[in-house]
Amino acid sequence: MACFVKICGLAHASGVQAAIKAGADAVGFVFAASTRRVTPRQAALLANRVPTTIKRVAVMQHPDAELWREVETIFCPDVLQTDAEDFNYLDVPAEIERWPVVRQGKQTPLPSSGIFVYEGWASGRGEVVDWRVAAGLAGRGRMILAGGLSERNVALAIATVRPFGVDVSSAVESSPGVKDPELIRRFVAAVRAVDAA
Repeated sequence: MACFVKICGLAHASGVQAAIKAGADAVGFVFAASTRRVTPRQAALLANRVPTTIKRVAVMQHPDAELWREVETIFCPDVLQTDAEDFNYLDVPAEIERWPVVRQGKQTPLPSSGIFVYEGWASGRGEVVDWRVAAGLAGRGRMILAGGLSERNVALAIATVRPFGVDVSSAVESSPGVKDPELIRRFVAAVRAVDAA
């Protein structure tokens, strides 16, 4: 099965179009404190030409209910990705997928089904997780591996962890928050080369 690819932290139309052209399976828009943060309206405008075959992901961290309502009603995501415990208090409609974030070193129960994102303590900083630990968890669900992945190490990461998918942000940027279309293309190509092997 082909490895699922998410390009995260998109804040400009050129990055969104590059992700679509490269063949990404999901595009992520950040609504938490970050150089990549966008407003719900900005995200809606950026995502209005994303094909329905590509998942539009709202990436959050401990949002309050008001911000989530704005994101839900204005951006209209296909997926909410946020720390696992946040789903205990957020009202998420059934039609929106839930991707809980499980952070390395934190005692968080793994979801019993569905996709989950595995990454380090801080998002979007290129922090590589322990792939041996990740490999032990990957078989217990559909893990999207995040943190420190790039075109140079993603093949080894996939071979070691065997995740359902991979997530990249900072490694496909020319400067903080600015995605580089060529780096996006090369990252996705590196993943697809593993799929074809």
